[in-house]
Amino acid sequence: MNKYRYNDYYEMTNVLDDLYSKSSQNISFRNLMDIIVSDGNIRLAYRTIKTNTGSNTAGVDKVTIKEIKDSDLDSYIKAVKLKLTQFKPDTVRRVFIPKANGKTRPLGIPTMINRLAQQCIKQVLEPICEARFHPHSYGFRPNRSTKHAISRMMSLINIGKFYYTVDVDIKGFFDNVNHNKLIKQMYALGIQDRKLLSIIKAMLKAPIQGEGIPCKGTPQGGILSPLLSNIVLNEFDWWISSQWESFQTTRTYINYHSRYNQQKKSNLKQIFIVRYADDFKILCKDYNTAKRTFIAVQDWLKVRLKLDISEEKSKIINLRKNYSDFLGVKIKAIKKGKTFGGYVAKSHICDKALVRMKMEIKNQVNLISKNIESAHITKLNSMILGWHEYYSCATCSNLDFANLAFSVKKHMYHKFRQIGKYQTPNNDEISPLYRRFYGNSKSRTWKIHNVIIYPISYIQHQKVMNFSQDICDYTQHGRTRSTKKLSSHTDAEIIRLARMYNPFESAELNDNRISRASMTQLKCEVTKDKLDILDFHCHHVIPKHLGGNDNFNNLRIVHRDVHKLIHATSPETIEFYSYIISNDNALKKVNKLRSHCNLEPIILTFS
Repeated sequence: MNKYRYNDYYEMTNVLDDLYSKSSQNISFRNLMDIIVSDGNIRLAYRTIKTNTGSNTAGVDKVTIKEIKDSDLDSYIKAVKLKLTQFKPDTVRRVFIPKANGKTRPLGIPTMINRLAQQCIKQVLEPICEARFHPHSYGFRPNRSTKHAISRMMSLINIGKFYYTVDVDIKGFFDNVNHNKLIKQMYALGIQDRKLLSIIKAMLKAPIQGEGIPCKGTPQGGILSPLLSNIVLNEFDWWISSQWESFQTTRTYINYHSRYNQQKKSNLKQIFIVRYADDFKILCKDYNTAKRTFIAVQDWLKVRLKLDISEEKSKIINLRKNYSDFLGVKIKAIKKGKTFGGYVAKSHICDKALVRMKMEIKNQVNLISKNIESAHITKLNSMILGWHEYYSCATCSNLDFANLAFSVKKHMYHKFRQIGKYQTPNNDEISPLYRRFYGNSKSRTWKIHNVIIYPISYIQHQKVMNFSQDICDYTQHGRTRSTKKLSSHTDAEIIRLARMYNPFESAELNDNRISRASMTQLKCEVTKDKLDILDFHCHHVIPKHLGGNDNFNNLRIVHRDVHKLIHATSPETIEFYSYIISNDNALKKVNKLRSHCNLEPIILTFS
């Protein structure tokens, strides 16, 4: 993974591993600023931020990552050091983005130098916090996803037989975080560098454009905010866990059922928490336990974290009778069969998500009918592909998408009948990407402007597994386990790439680059390293200005720095990017690609 490689480049791997190891032993840290302002950490922050698409969004100072790239990096490192040692927060730019329910979500966009400062701090705090975070919080944490949280909830229903859930909705969580309480929680986690804590408190008090200085809350949009929000609720996670899951007993219990006897001899509440950011479920065995838990949770959040809950949205749900919405899916416990006792988790796409998807499909169909462009059709395909990938974890997703397809069928026919053909695609006209994800589909679909629209109704349920707790970015064994899991994420990354349509390139290039990336399993065709989606570049073997085209065979998938090395002409640029070539075989491939560009070969020596 690029994250691991970047840590190695700037000699931060051992430093971060050491922080994680010490934090696991409950050791406190009082000199973290020395690590935060180190050259290696600042360079790593710059490398991480420049590959982020958000780096092209300016703060109030109108500066983006482009201005930093065009300047002297060493002088900018000095500027970041000075910012961190004499910290004074810049004003945060306020923007509002639309939500699915028609309302807007406020985001805070810090200045670029503030973002670099936050990234420097996040890189050092993350291994400390990861060692002490609860194992079943899944939001904004490395290697974890929404599907892991959904899988955990379904496992508690299927295996643990937990059929009651306490659903709690915190009112405006991110806007109501108590600053003083957060600083105390960080201190309790072992982050006891007073200089660092004063900087973080100043960041929380950064003036917001048009609103002034906030007295509470963590601004959504800040790099550090997700980590801070997890710190706030980590205490809550462990409090719930201490009621049953992590309660120390005099004897060892193997599973849910054998521990049940311990509950009958005590006042313990047999409960488990599954949390993704501020969205969480507390699974219980019976109604009385759920009721006691609901009252205790409401009181604890108010007294300890000064957070209120929404009474109309917070409730106790009997999963054998009603569905519970969680991260876009709704989950219920249904009987396994008439003759066999017990219940099993059943999940559908939640109603709000289906309404939103129906509306977005109709809007995109209307746009295509008014302006027949490959870009609009490709965007519709990327929407469908993305939804299929995300909701494939729902056990009844095939029924939901079949109903969704039926609900928009007449609308699509009315808009497309004059501009397209409704048919079952032939094998010779489908793209490699279509063949990969929809090759087994026999569904009829629309072909418009020589682009086939992906069949909405065709989806295959994919069983998701619980998160493996031994995967960790800050141990050698954990990194090995993580890299072994990479192949299972390739399809999701290809889908993400499909969404990143480039309107300035041809439809052929947009389609063929995805097919090429799929064929290479998102590996650089020069170094053979796994590519992060933001380091992905598509190189033309024969450049267009020399007569090249966008055909599949004229494209190569390479790391962005390899791409720059292929086209580099100045000795300084070649020297700067040559770090990425580590053997003769990779060098030969680069020089072969350079020869097609009429450029001189690069000479490097390897020890």
